[in-house]
Formats: sequence, structure tokens, C-alpha cells
Amino acid sequence: MQHFISVDQLKPKEIYGIIETAEQFRHKNLKLNDQLFAANLFFESSTRTKMSFVVAQRKLGFEVLDFHKASSSTNKGETLYDTAKTFEAIGANLLVVRHQDDDWFKALMDHISIPMINGGAGKVEHPTQCMLDMLTIYQEYGTLKDLNIAIVGDIKHSRVARSNVNALKKMGANVYLCAAPGFEDMTIQAPYITIDKAVKICDVIMLLRIQHERHEAQLETTENYLYNYGLTKEREKRMKKDAIILHPAPINRDVEIDTDLVECERSRIFKQMNNGVYVRMAIMTELLQEWGIINENSIEKHKNVITYQRTKSV
Repeated sequence: MQHFISVDQLKPKEIYGIIETAEQFRHKNLKLNDQLFAANLFFESSTRTKMSFVVAQRKLGFEVLDFHKASSSTNKGETLYDTAKTFEAIGANLLVVRHQDDDWFKALMDHISIPMINGGAGKVEHPTQCMLDMLTIYQEYGTLKDLNIAIVGDIKHSRVARSNVNALKKMGANVYLCAAPGFEDMTIQAPYITIDKAVKICDVIMLLRIQHERHEAQLETTENYLYNYGLTKEREKRMKKDAIILHPAPINRDVEIDTDLVECERSRIFKQMNNGVYVRMAIMTELLQEWGIINENSIEKHKNVITYQRTKSV
């Protein structure tokens, strides 16, 4: 794994490996022994993903190189390629990139000699979010295989939906999509069902927000969306006994989900955010070891701290 661009590049065994390493980091406060520099090149707004990477990097002992698009040389016409090469040249050991282009990484992969992580690519990929979602589900059920999982909301404009459908199917889950008319994406290979069927049969309801910023025309969001297509309190009562609620956030309260359900007993939304720190710690250390930037002695026995017995074969 030279760069972490898509979960599609990983085999099920490798996905479970990242999940288990993340669980180890969750239970032990471990740091790198070497001085390393990480640059987070976020060209789109972000709270959870960017801050999660920053916390993960600081927990590992990275020096975090600051980057703000508004005050960067991109305002003078500098390309993403030249920005990335600049951080590489001044000594960054790792790049995390979020960019509005669907395939921003294609121009960089063969020309950057440090590992890169995809922090979000246009409307098509969000692999670290996908990994933390799978970790959260795994913590609940001890497996991903044979679970029924519904992804509900603005499928058409969601990089989270595409990454999760591909990865969860690879891991043996049964994945369904729910969307209002016009919010579907028929290029994603998963069946559409209604939200009312989803709450009845699914172990996981993963909600997505309406992404107004990606729609060509401004949409009118009304109370009818929640009633017709969202997770209301009445629908929550019809969910399976042990089913859980996920959401990558930011949350449009009382649009895709009733505000009273955001922190209800079934909700794992803020647990997802917490898991994001440990998943990103795991991904960064896996990449750095793959590149030979760190070795097993760089982080104290981090592969052998805790042995988990819950991993199921695919």
C-alpha cells in the first residue's frame, strides 16, 4: 500500500488489520520515537476529518505543518501538484489531501515520494471515513459479514456512500440504498429500498445529509423531507432491537434525522468521531512502515499491545 487513496485497493484481511491496529491505539497511549512532519492539505471545508487527523498526528507525536487555503499560494495560481511538491521539498513525511476534484490524486501518485492519504475526493471517495464506519460497526457486532446495512440520504452527491458500498460489500455485508427522487446514483451497485423497509430489516441505518453545496440548483429543504425520507422518532421505534444509527456528519438536525435521535441510545454518531482518531493513527503508521520511514521499534510494540479474538473470517 503505497498511498491510501481508496478502500478498493485493500483486501478484506488488510481492512481487518487496520481495524485491529486502530483498536490497539484506542487502548494504549503510544507515540513515535522519531521526529516526523505531517501536512494536511485541505482545499475543502472540514471539521471532523481535519481535526481528527490533527489529533491523531499529535497523539503519535507528529509535528503538524499548517496549511490554510485562504492564505496559501493557491490564491496566486499555484496548483495542487506544486503545493504538494513544496511540502515534500521542505521535509513533510506524510500528506493528507482533501480536494474538490474526483481524481486529484492521479497527477500526484507517480511524482510524490512520500505517502499520501485521501481525506476526501470530490463526490467519489472518502476512504478514511469508510474505515471508521466499519470499525464502529465491527465494535458493535464483531463482524461485518452478513449484516444488513442501509445508507440513506443524498446518495448522488456522497463520497461516503460510494466508499462504504464498495467496502462493505467486499466484507460480506448486504448493502441497501434509500434516497428521495433525484438523489439516487444508479452507477453505485446496490439495490434501492424505502426507508420504511430499511428500518425493519437493517442492523445499521447510516444517514447522509443533503449536500446543498453540490447541487446545481439550490433546493428547498422542508419538514416533508424528514417525514417522507428521514429517520423520524416513529421510524426509530420500528428498528430492530439491536440496530444502530450512524451518520458521518455534519448533521442537518430535523432534516435527515430527528434531533432527538442524534444522541439516543441507538446512536453511535459521536463514537464514530472518536473512532476516526484511532483509524487514522492506524492508517498513518501502516503507510509509514510500508515506506520504511518508521519500523517496528519506532512505536513501542504497537503491533502486540492487545490481541483481539473477535475477528471473523470473510
